[in-house]
Amino acid sequence: MTVPAPVPDMPALFEVEDALRSGGVGMGAAEFHGAVCGWVAGGGATDGRDWLSRVTADPAAEPPAAGSVLDRLRAASVAQLEDREFGFDLLLADASASLGERSESLFEWCRGFLGGFGLATGARPPLSEEGQEALADLARLATATAQDEGDEEDEDALAEIEEFVRVAVLLLHGDCALGP
Repeated sequence: MTVPAPVPDMPALFEVEDALRSGGVGMGAAEFHGAVCGWVAGGGATDGRDWLSRVTADPAAEPPAAGSVLDRLRAASVAQLEDREFGFDLLLADASASLGERSESLFEWCRGFLGGFGLATGARPPLSEEGQEALADLARLATATAQDEGDEEDEDALAEIEEFVRVAVLLLHGDCALGP
């Protein structure tokens, strides 16, 4: 019996924000992580040096150094999506942030995911009926606007939406990256 390789640690949100800012990448950490995950879920290759330019659709993007924050984010994202134990997590604002900040972080993540997924799959991805529905739901979330305040019910709803997004991404990854 083979033991699966350990999943690399995901860099912290602030580390990714700093790396993106210093690298001149014009998106925040949540959106960028969504784009990387969308690219991978859509079957895009991330093992070449040009993966950053492909994910961001910026041919001038400098390849991240091996072991850098962005390279570690890529490696952790790929490993999590391929983890048979479903250990995939979204890189979002943490629990100490306001409900509005966490909601906006999730919606930004979804926008990034759609961009990366579209770049990887093109106009007609090979989706199951469930995958088509999941992609449509992610598109609706990407257009949502966060509320500044909320109550316990809103907190519960956000947790359910995060779990839905996580499962939808795994489904789409299964359809496009694992299915073929």
